Amino acid sequence: MPELVFFSGTMDCGKSTLALQIEHNRSARGLQGMIFTRNDRAGEGLLSSRLGLVAEAVEVAEDLDFHAHLVKHLTAGGRTDYVIVDEAQFLSPEQVEQLARVVDDLGLDVYAFGIATDFRTRLFPGSQRLMELADRTETLQVESLCWCGARATHNARTVGGRMVVEGAQVVVGDVGEARAEVGYEVLCRRHHRRRLTAAAAGAGALSPDVLPVDGGGPAGGAPRPGPSEPSAPAPGSGRAAPPPRFSAGRARSGSH
Repeated sequence: MPELVFFSGTMDCGKSTLALQIEHNRSARGLQGMIFTRNDRAGEGLLSSRLGLVAEAVEVAEDLDFHAHLVKHLTAGGRTDYVIVDEAQFLSPEQVEQLARVVDDLGLDVYAFGIATDFRTRLFPGSQRLMELADRTETLQVESLCWCGARATHNARTVGGRMVVEGAQVVVGDVGEARAEVGYEVLCRRHHRRRLTAAAAGAGALSPDVLPVDGGGPAGGAPRPGPSEPSAPAPGSGRAAPPPRFSAGRARSGSH
């Protein structure tokens, strides 16, 4: 039976890499897919991963109707065996409902990939609707890590290394610059609640993917680590950084 599957996770957990792997595996077996994405780091009409893999994709406009687009393609003699949608958090609830129609009416598998919550820990509307409609929701097994070594569960927006909690939900910009004033970082819940970023704790570098912002809210204050919140070891201290931890399990929701 065709399914609508939502793969979710924080930044840096390999969502786009998995999307490209699914595309590779199916195309190697003679299947033809249609890939959609929106606001990809590599530019319009591309699906890319941080490992350097890139595939051509259909850029999702705000008024794109997935069901109508695929019906037109199939009616014109085109072939599509499955659908991949990256950056699905940016979809509207109506577009997610169109994806469900693609599964139910056209008999195509749809694999959607996206971040569940924004930098304020609020669900993206597209992600919320996917959780409500998907046949399966899977949390990716490759864990991102907070600067402290714990599993990263929250996305933080930073300005000058300090976490901010106000501003537009979606910020799109050029990712070509090596370092920008405004960026993103993944944190564990504890340090997200305390607004304690790697820079504020003196604990290494931020994510290499940082996005300059056209506009945004004021920066929120970030407390410095106190006695109960040690900073990362200083260079030459002899203390090793905590090793990466990988999850051996897969979280799934029940069918809807």
